[in-house]
Amino acid sequence: MAFRIKQTSWLYVSLSVISLCLAFTITPVKASLPVTTTPVVSTSQVNNGLEQGRNLYQSGRFSEAVTAWQTAAQQYRIQGDHINEALSLSYLSLAQQELNQWEAAKNSIEQSVKILQTTKPAIDAIVWAQILNTQANLQLRTGRAETAIENWQQAQKYYELSGDTIGSLGSQINQAQALQSLGFYRRSKQQLETLTQKLAVMPDSEVKVSGLRSLGLALRAIGDSKSQQVLEQSLASANKIAAKTQLSSILSSLGKNASDLQDPETALNYFEDAEKAATNPNEKLQARLAHFKLLVDYDKLEYAIELAPQLQQQLTELPPSHNSLYAAINFVATLNKLEKPDKILPIKELSQLMAVTVNSAQKIQDSAAEAHALYQWGQLYSRTSQWSEAKALADKSLHIARQLQADDIIAQSAWQVGKLYKQQGSRAEAISAYTEAVKALKSLRGDLVAVNPDVQFSFRESVEPVYRELVGLLLDEQPSQTELTQARELIESLQIAELDNFFREACLDKAQQIDKVDPTAAIIYPIILPDRLAVILSQSGKPLSYYETRKPRAEIEQTFDNLLVALNPVSDSKEREKLTQQMYDWLIRPAEQKQAFKDIKTLVFVLDGKLRNIPMAALYDGKQYLIEKYAVALSPGLQLMSAQSFQQNKINAIVGGISESRSGFAALPAVESEVKKISQAVSSKLLLNQQFTSKALGDRVKFGNADVVHLATHGQFSSRLEETYLLTWDGQVNVKELSELLKNRGGNSSKAIELLVLSACDTATGDERAVLGLAGLAVKSGARSTIATLWPVKDKAAEILTTRFYEQLRQPKTTKAEALRQAQISLIRQTDFRDPFFWSAFVLVGNWI
Repeated sequence: MAFRIKQTSWLYVSLSVISLCLAFTITPVKASLPVTTTPVVSTSQVNNGLEQGRNLYQSGRFSEAVTAWQTAAQQYRIQGDHINEALSLSYLSLAQQELNQWEAAKNSIEQSVKILQTTKPAIDAIVWAQILNTQANLQLRTGRAETAIENWQQAQKYYELSGDTIGSLGSQINQAQALQSLGFYRRSKQQLETLTQKLAVMPDSEVKVSGLRSLGLALRAIGDSKSQQVLEQSLASANKIAAKTQLSSILSSLGKNASDLQDPETALNYFEDAEKAATNPNEKLQARLAHFKLLVDYDKLEYAIELAPQLQQQLTELPPSHNSLYAAINFVATLNKLEKPDKILPIKELSQLMAVTVNSAQKIQDSAAEAHALYQWGQLYSRTSQWSEAKALADKSLHIARQLQADDIIAQSAWQVGKLYKQQGSRAEAISAYTEAVKALKSLRGDLVAVNPDVQFSFRESVEPVYRELVGLLLDEQPSQTELTQARELIESLQIAELDNFFREACLDKAQQIDKVDPTAAIIYPIILPDRLAVILSQSGKPLSYYETRKPRAEIEQTFDNLLVALNPVSDSKEREKLTQQMYDWLIRPAEQKQAFKDIKTLVFVLDGKLRNIPMAALYDGKQYLIEKYAVALSPGLQLMSAQSFQQNKINAIVGGISESRSGFAALPAVESEVKKISQAVSSKLLLNQQFTSKALGDRVKFGNADVVHLATHGQFSSRLEETYLLTWDGQVNVKELSELLKNRGGNSSKAIELLVLSACDTATGDERAVLGLAGLAVKSGARSTIATLWPVKDKAAEILTTRFYEQLRQPKTTKAEALRQAQISLIRQTDFRDPFFWSAFVLVGNWI
């Protein structure tokens, strides 16, 4: 059985954190080796082999460490020294994991455990702790999180028996990571918070510094803002006891935190301090590389130019190791992101650096590093239009990646091969290569985006374009039904990939073919390509149809931006009508002219990019709004949970809200009236103001039989996971915690919430992808359908609309989409809130039935 890496961004091994290579991040770090209480053995040569392996491993020379530990294990076996044989095999497994040798790593650790189980007398607890730790490390990396938790719990007990505090803390941090990967966010967060409190009261020591640093990295990895505070505590403690060897890594971590928070000046100061505090050449190099990347990312090239030759010199002086190879690769990868890297260093010199890196990787048998270096080298050749050389290097990289079954490298190298075929005009070969790249990206799913904030850039730069460019290729010439089907599937996959990226994990698994849900619905898939707005139309039982508007992407997106501004009630209504009509002509009219919507009641949009910010209901044909002709719903694509029609007179709801000012948020006076009217309209449990706590909501969901949850409270949607939340009386509840809370149905876990309504939320200011947070919450909540607002609406308008929505929902054979449509029409025709600003902000996401 071949193992594939389950990418994860922080694992604790005895005395430190290991940050593993994530797809497209190429993080140049390794596992720190457990410090052991190895018994004294009679043959010093063997003992030297064990120690030699440790030294090689610590310096990133994993292949040589494997050889040393294999020899040591064999000689310990001959001597009958079972304890040291087991430890050698455990260490061997760690090195094999670093080399992606998953089957070998599994065999080594299983042999190690078997030896301990059959050895008499009983083995020291510390030995068991370390070997179980290695085994759990492998289990989490190969997708067996539940088993990993059990082993870490056992390791924790053994560490505590041995009096190893930091080992115990590390095992607990790892358990929190594994809980995250299983979706138990609140339990994970509680565990990390408990550890924070434990560490805070400990006296200053190396153990405390290391524990706080590990904990800070763990919190940063899951997007918890407390990571900054914990890392600062670690730094303060390190300074008090002059723990000089830990200062540089703590300062670098603080710098990365500041960079995540878009505070480049603070980040720069931390990176400069990290470089000064470095106690070895590798720490100095890593701090300088982080400094350099920050300058390039923020377009401070005049300063980057000064730093580049120093880095180049350092990179050529380091002996070959895992660390030095990835440092060189990251250096060139940072420059390859620039339009003109030769502004910093000549392309020829960068190519020479990659050539040396490839040779060094071959020398120390680091195949993954070799493939990454070949990929970056090929990109450099593409810049100088040396197409055949670029293609040869990309092919080599792809060949190695396939041998390693390394989907992260396959994805980038196959994409590069595809681009080169496309450049040569070889469409069929290009489609084949792009398809391989997309297949690799899909197999990575949540692993690709994991929980490391460093990887966030990669989605926009290294994932999304692969999908779009392949869709463009498929739709370039009169597309066949097969090509339209593949393009539609790609659009849906891109939606899912974006949500995976948002949640930093794979978040959708259940699939139901969207156009088979409702024969009276038409599904519209618009996708924004560089030279056009393409639209695929899907209807049950009919061939797919296709139409497009040939305009540059910039012009199309400018129209969207202008329309968003025009939707404001103070804007010119004629300008708004012109723009909403323009979009109607692009998205709807071509299909209407072909009578495609003749028997259609509902239009379902799978929206792309900036289109998600536009309320489709407000599109205008010159006489009527779209909502006056059809019910409108949004969907994230194929992944729809099947819905059950309400038994209209049996709606059971949980209705919660905050009308008073709370936690710095303004009062919402009409909320009290809104929730009370809804409570009268449907059978419900009301939670208002002080009653509306996260625990009370969770208990109602868990122990009640509600099929509707209606929340009238402040909230925000953002493209950043940590900035998407709802407000309860006792504070903000982030989207992951909310999803876990809403899914916990006690003994009836199969009964999902039918409808989640959020009537007072906002999208983050200046965040063009903020609606991703809305889609993310809709999907992650487990609710079959979600109604929310694209922007804050006057609370009186929200009260009228939501009250009428529930009145309509109680009517026989009325779908959720139709109930919302009728409520919106009533605002247009029967109130002073006829302007689209007031009613079109309400959108239905998910199943519309």
